[in-house]
Amino acid sequence: MPHPYVLLSAAVSLDGYLDDTGPERLLLSSPADFDRVDAVRASADAILVGAGTIRADNPRLLVNSPERRAARTAAGKPRYPLKVTVSGSGDLDPAAAFWHTGGEKVLYTTERGAERARGRGIAADVVPLGADLRWPAVLEHLYGQCGVRRLMVEGGGSVHSQLLRAGLADELHLVLAPLLVGDPAAPRLFGPGDYQRGRLRLVETRRIEDVVLMRYEPTAPGTGSHASAADRHWLALACELAALCPPSRTAFSVGAVVVAADGIELARGHSREGDDPVAHAEEAALAKIDAADPRLPGATVYSSLEPCARRASRPAPCARLILDAGVRRVVTAWREPDTFVAGADGSGVLAAAGAAVLVLPEYEARAKEPNRHLLD
Repeated sequence: MPHPYVLLSAAVSLDGYLDDTGPERLLLSSPADFDRVDAVRASADAILVGAGTIRADNPRLLVNSPERRAARTAAGKPRYPLKVTVSGSGDLDPAAAFWHTGGEKVLYTTERGAERARGRGIAADVVPLGADLRWPAVLEHLYGQCGVRRLMVEGGGSVHSQLLRAGLADELHLVLAPLLVGDPAAPRLFGPGDYQRGRLRLVETRRIEDVVLMRYEPTAPGTGSHASAADRHWLALACELAALCPPSRTAFSVGAVVVAADGIELARGHSREGDDPVAHAEEAALAKIDAADPRLPGATVYSSLEPCARRASRPAPCARLILDAGVRRVVTAWREPDTFVAGADGSGVLAAAGAAVLVLPEYEARAKEPNRHLLD
């Protein structure tokens, strides 16, 4: 199911702490960076913090700039983004500023937590998600029921850690402040746990007064039928590659990327690449990789169109080429229609051989765009 673009935002000391253990909140950002955060808030449809952050910091989470609020209103949006929190217990202070400032609020909780929150008079839309809180269910509800397309997550460390470990974060804004806390009892940004494999991709560094903003994107693919933020990134790239294909009236325009388990791109390709008028995207990408590369069995192939199960131009279809390469995971945006081959089922061929196939239909429109002349 689709879910919002998830942006994690945090500021830390040089030694990785979110705060110290003193009675007052440790201010890590500079005034100019606080204004940047205000702009990011204004661009979001919703802002989320964990229950621990509400208890510890009593945040208001407002868009402070009148000009930015006016711009939101002019664009047909509420003056303030939706404010969101999660609490399994529902044990929250109804007098907290979070509930009484800004616009609409929603609390995601369990069935038991909902009873407690409602009994305490929490001023929010209380949404029970069953016996346990699950992040995919939270994000799917925000997307489907609340219309949230861009979600800013401002903490705390536990929430950031959970979303990264689950592969559900699309971007990380990390501000590094020129301070050292040095107290092992102080809260850190990321706790221990099994995080998604692979390095983060550094997208930008920016000096803002005396702090440094670093923007990262995850790169590691998901596993099996689980889609990660990196899966969406790589599939979007495959759809962009499809637009590079020389036009054809007799074949689809498709893009493909092969990515190792650690998030390193192994190769990319697109239909009719180079001097080969019948080359398929997956074929073009796999041809650039040494067949003995030990990373292939753990790799993922991203293709804007389902790999073909039958073709007239080559002895082996792309589904077979993928399997012969040892790849056992494929992510695609669009199932192959019957335009050229009736009853095509590349996904079925792959699945029958033990490969995991994940279709992300939210990218179907992008995959179809360079093929519009074949579909109209």
